[in-house]
Amino acid sequence: MKRNVAIYLFEEAEVLDFSGPFEVFASARNSNGEKAFNTFLVSRSGTEISARGGFQVVPNFSIGNCPKPDLLLVPGGMGARAEMFNKIALEWIASTARDCELLLSVCTGALILARTGLLEGLEATTYHTAFDILQEMSPTATLKPGQRYVDNGAVVLSAGVSAGIDMSLYVVSRLLGREQAIQTARYMEYDHNWEL
Repeated sequence: MKRNVAIYLFEEAEVLDFSGPFEVFASARNSNGEKAFNTFLVSRSGTEISARGGFQVVPNFSIGNCPKPDLLLVPGGMGARAEMFNKIALEWIASTARDCELLLSVCTGALILARTGLLEGLEATTYHTAFDILQEMSPTATLKPGQRYVDNGAVVLSAGVSAGIDMSLYVVSRLLGREQAIQTARYMEYDHNWEL
């Protein structure tokens, strides 16, 4: 069965934070050569959003009508600083996280997760300039500056921007096996920095 990967979007989300992981999950195949993930974009209303630099994106679903995610990914970007105070988004993320297999964040998406309380007692990473605010928001989290990603079992976080690709390939290796992750990276012609 394909796993559903929902990527949550908001205004001023960092483009590579979500498009890099989207490419990884959309490209990944299982050992039979079949697509392993059903990857889609979700926003609060399902209407077009303007990501970083004016990159216009039309999500596939709203939070009210998207399929149940097995994996939920929350990107960062300048818009994360506003989104982390959006009560509707926080409630949906917290509720969805309770029922999904993996919760993922890229860059300052960690700040959004911190606002939900989901990072308490976990290891965490984020964009290199956001560690102070992340520690303030999640005081019991153990921060890991310099790590591309950290794996807490059900919660996996990556550092900024391109690190989301490394984290996503790591998740593919964890769920599908090392060879499938290598094949995905090879298909993308990606010179990876992820460890298996």
